Amino acid sequence: MKKLIVAAAAVALAFVTSAGAEDYPSRPVTIIVPFAAGGPTDALARVLGDGMGKALGQQIVVEDVTGAGGTIGVARAVHAAPDGYTLSIGHLGTHVINGAIYPLSFDLVKDFEPISLLASNPMMIVSKNDIPAKNLNELVAWIKANSGKVTAGTAGVGSGAHFSGVYFEQLTGAKLQFVPYRGTGPALLDLVSGHIDLIVDQASNSLAQVKAGKIRAYAITAPKRLAAAPDIPTVDEAGLKGFYIELWSGLWVPKGTPKDIVAKLNAAVVKTLTDPAVQKRLGEMGLQIPPRDKLTPEALAAHQQAEAKKWWPMIKAANIKVQ
Repeated sequence: MKKLIVAAAAVALAFVTSAGAEDYPSRPVTIIVPFAAGGPTDALARVLGDGMGKALGQQIVVEDVTGAGGTIGVARAVHAAPDGYTLSIGHLGTHVINGAIYPLSFDLVKDFEPISLLASNPMMIVSKNDIPAKNLNELVAWIKANSGKVTAGTAGVGSGAHFSGVYFEQLTGAKLQFVPYRGTGPALLDLVSGHIDLIVDQASNSLAQVKAGKIRAYAITAPKRLAAAPDIPTVDEAGLKGFYIELWSGLWVPKGTPKDIVAKLNAAVVKTLTDPAVQKRLGEMGLQIPPRDKLTPEALAAHQQAEAKKWWPMIKAANIKVQ
């Protein structure tokens, strides 16, 4: 009798799970952004949410949960119910680098189900306009002459702007004074206002202000110039060879989310990112969309694990820790 009850319960659970996946989504879906509104991850989430909402037939709500280099927002998502109604958007910093820095209560790989890689962009070295340096070599010399006094905005320890800044220090021997914000959106506002000196920032975040002449760009952290900003030299051209950093983004759900729901979410992402209007909009922001064969859950899982193997030893060797 006990075995029959257990079997019946298993069948009922399977039926409920299947029905839930079949009806999904029946209410709004939330994407948790681990940084402040107005920043690059928030901007990407809103473009993605518009497209995914149309594909799924439900509203996509973007919720900004800030703090601790993105770890608070990621923790909120990973501990949510695995029902497909809470998604985690993040990038190399939040879903790889932070695992080597913060004492997390969860595993960034094992406790999430991957949905898809999203857009990516290189970093851009930018400063306020009244800094005397007019090129990257002059900027490095100026930072060295003012060692420890030059302020660099970040979105917290482990964020893209932070570990990129630390890598910049390692390659140049220049010493920066890092200033943490709840996102690079607020940091950029302070840069434009002249309250901080520079940011090693996501190109998608800084590009509009560079084009408006409100801040100065020195180089793109990629081997090729950015199509949306062809006048900005690469780091190789500017004199800092090999300083390559691509800040890719991805979308995840909590571990245990039904495979049918994962498939529906992936299909909605693919439909959104292959829409010519979305591609044009993201391209104007300086973002690059992966090829179709990289927009699978398996591709994101493989990429995330490969990036952890690449970056974790470097982060630990640099002794980056939460202060």
